[in-house]
Amino acid sequence: METRLLIAGEQVAGEGPGLDVENPYTQTTLATVALPSSEQVDAAIRAARAAARGWADTPAVERCELLHEVAARLRTGADALADLMTREGGKPLVENADEVGWTAAAFDYYAEMGRNFAGRVLPTIESTQLALVLKEPLGVVAAIVPWNYPLLLLAWKLAPALAAGNAVLCKPSELTPLSTLALAPCLDHLPPGVVSLLAGAGDVGEALVGDERVDGVAFTGSVETGKRIAVRCAERVARINLEMGGKDPFIVCADVADGIEVAAKGGAWAAFLNAGQVCTSAERFYVMSEVYDDFVREFVDYTGSLVLGDPLEPGTDLGPMVSARQRDKVADQVDAAVAAGAERLTGGDDGGQRTGHFYAPTVITGAPAQTDLLREETFGPVAPIVPVASLDEAIALANSTRFGLGANVYTRDLETVVRCMREIKAGTVWFNDPLTDNDAGPFGGFKQSGLGRELGQEGLEAFQETKHVHIETKIAAKSWWYPYGATA
Repeated sequence: METRLLIAGEQVAGEGPGLDVENPYTQTTLATVALPSSEQVDAAIRAARAAARGWADTPAVERCELLHEVAARLRTGADALADLMTREGGKPLVENADEVGWTAAAFDYYAEMGRNFAGRVLPTIESTQLALVLKEPLGVVAAIVPWNYPLLLLAWKLAPALAAGNAVLCKPSELTPLSTLALAPCLDHLPPGVVSLLAGAGDVGEALVGDERVDGVAFTGSVETGKRIAVRCAERVARINLEMGGKDPFIVCADVADGIEVAAKGGAWAAFLNAGQVCTSAERFYVMSEVYDDFVREFVDYTGSLVLGDPLEPGTDLGPMVSARQRDKVADQVDAAVAAGAERLTGGDDGGQRTGHFYAPTVITGAPAQTDLLREETFGPVAPIVPVASLDEAIALANSTRFGLGANVYTRDLETVVRCMREIKAGTVWFNDPLTDNDAGPFGGFKQSGLGRELGQEGLEAFQETKHVHIETKIAAKSWWYPYGATA
């Protein structure tokens, strides 16, 4: 499979070393990507800087039309893109088809947002004045994207950054670069240099983050990498937008006793979607003691019905994890919890699969509170379930980690909704409908889950500078100027 980078409007072969991309189901090499040389990374940055001014000056209505065209091309190529994403990432085909649709929707949303919001008019202190707040692009933005949702999480950065008038340098994960590089035909109607598609690992990301010509960095990934990016950008006072993962709680209240089967199914979907490789996966379940036994029983039964297998097959619910390293990390966390006294009710193996990096969906009870399984991000198909005596205890536990990305609550009680809405420290709180995204709703986290927001108007403003403009239309001396004695 031939792969090419997109630099200065041209698809070019990388001049750096080769990177093998594995199919996590067959465990064979899907393609070898020739990475960019340092000279090619420099060329991409130079092209972005050269294109940024012209793109910023392009009328917003024209940028709008061009972004709608990106969305249209994504939909036309949806089948091929979803197939490629499935082969390089292991996520089931149905989920990747959804991802392409969501990616296109993000471009459509920001196409309109970009021509609808450019600032505001302020009230003035005198009748001869005009006061404006202008929104201007940052200039050149680096978008560094993880492997779990390679197109969607790129679109959450690329679409608003383009709509705001920025040039963008895109760096996908080294595990899933193919679908990003395959976007070139969806972008070749844009001015050369406005978007570059690179590949590589930390060295390429480091080159983008540390370059003075890059005005902002948008990143989704681990806390450790996000902190390093924050330090590098702080040294040169560059804008950052960081989404660094979570350890999302899932609270089940006693008042949903008659809907416990639905809550269990919703919880399983929230925990096991994309084999648990979602930053907003439900990773800690806090269930009121009155319904705990029923919830565990329903959850385990439903988990046992899920189908593991070839992610290209339509009947597959869970495909393999993205890599052996990710699978082993999850297994180590589960094994440590079991060694500390937890009980594994189901899962914790390869699910009987003969090939692929599989980890069967796993349900754990009795995990000690201090184990990593209840403290650190798992990023795998594991659901530890903990009984709680009260809503006070559930909220306290929900807030007990360094993360604050999302949270889920099942309840019928309005007072509970209001309490959880106000007291849970998370960027998104879902009630009775896990993990539902909304392009118009800002996404991001509290605490070490990140800085800034994606999506919504906030997602556009993340890629804009704010300028206050004060205009006095009458040229005349002001009464409060020097000499002060004349006005005494």
